[in-house]
Amino acid sequence: MIQFDKVTKRFPDGTEALKEVSLTLPSHQLTAIIGPSGCGKTTLMKMINKLEKPTEGTVLIDEKPIMGLDEIELRRSIGYVIQRIGLLPHMTIADNVSLVPKMLGWEKGRIDARVRELLQLTGLDPDTFLHRYPLELSGGQQQRVGVVRALAGDPNIVLMDEPFSALDPISREQLQDELQNLQKNIRKTIVFVTHDMDEALKIADSIIVMRGGQVEQIGTPQQLVAEPANDFVRNFIGAERISRQRTFGERKLKEFVSLFEKDWRGDAQKISVDATVTEAVEQLSASGLPRLALMEDEHVIAYASDRDLLRAALHKEEGAAS
Repeated sequence: MIQFDKVTKRFPDGTEALKEVSLTLPSHQLTAIIGPSGCGKTTLMKMINKLEKPTEGTVLIDEKPIMGLDEIELRRSIGYVIQRIGLLPHMTIADNVSLVPKMLGWEKGRIDARVRELLQLTGLDPDTFLHRYPLELSGGQQQRVGVVRALAGDPNIVLMDEPFSALDPISREQLQDELQNLQKNIRKTIVFVTHDMDEALKIADSIIVMRGGQVEQIGTPQQLVAEPANDFVRNFIGAERISRQRTFGERKLKEFVSLFEKDWRGDAQKISVDATVTEAVEQLSASGLPRLALMEDEHVIAYASDRDLLRAALHKEEGAAS
């Protein structure tokens, strides 16, 4: 768990990037931080690994103030993915990914197994990519390697600073999907800075909306779209997205089955595929369970989380299966 307690960041020129920010980032979830340029979102994220230090206030990880922690050890324990990727061009993919595990003193066999495992999880065949160099890869492939490198040391926390913003739309969409699937397996505490509201709504468990160094609203994607806290948040989300969500809320779940998970091992609330998205949201919220089980002819045909329902409501007009 990451906590900010009345954190202010004041730069030498007098600019206040953060103004008494207090918030808690939940463990094992992906939290997106979004807002206009200069709102303080990247400064907030950099506080977590001490790339920026508070002028006032305290940042804590698992209830321990980080100012008393060794910077090098702290940074080695936190994964970091940046927009510019930052792979070392003279080193192979295997060498790039294994940098942190080597610093942590892992044995070679453990490192090799970890590198292969993570490449496989992110859709990169180890036998094909291990011995290639960064410049032999596409931008999307390089960014996948950047994500793998951040995870190689098995950190509890991963910071991602607009990691997909420089990619073409198709690569960006693919990496968003892969990050969602990867997070289902690894369940890390991910802090993801973005300026793209569609991206935040798609991938985040919770979203922090910032303006002028302060937090305007914190909530799930569904909460932000359904109940924006003020005009700034409403305008930042966009009237079109809010209107689209309400319109799609009346469409039936069976139109969106192709978007939902086919397997789930936990508890789920049963619901007919003929129910509307709005009815599904209400039933899922009332049940307190993490998934809905979509029923057709007394058989479960798919499972849907609240994020899946939001994605259906916001994004999937054309091509939805009926």
